[in-house]
Amino acid sequence: MTFFDKGKKIYKRLKSKLEKRHKWEIIAIEPDSGKYVIGKDELDVALKAQHNFPGKIFDFFRIGYTAVHKFRLQKWKGYLTQTLSR
Repeated sequence: MTFFDKGKKIYKRLKSKLEKRHKWEIIAIEPDSGKYVIGKDELDVALKAQHNFPGKIFDFFRIGYTAVHKFRLQKWKGYLTQTLSR
């Protein structure tokens, strides 16, 4: 099982409980221990995760959604541009 698969499995287990109170917030999961932190945005949760679990790597999820960010390619004056939405 890959690192991301572990985090995804943990998130799926927690999802229904977390969606009631934390929809739209970000969760950082440390897959080896299963421990996690929740924050209002990516920076908030990343700082909490680094503080609580120094030296670890995390999987990030937006609670209640399939992705933390969505990238879109748009054509503008003949050029492709990339936009980020939350």
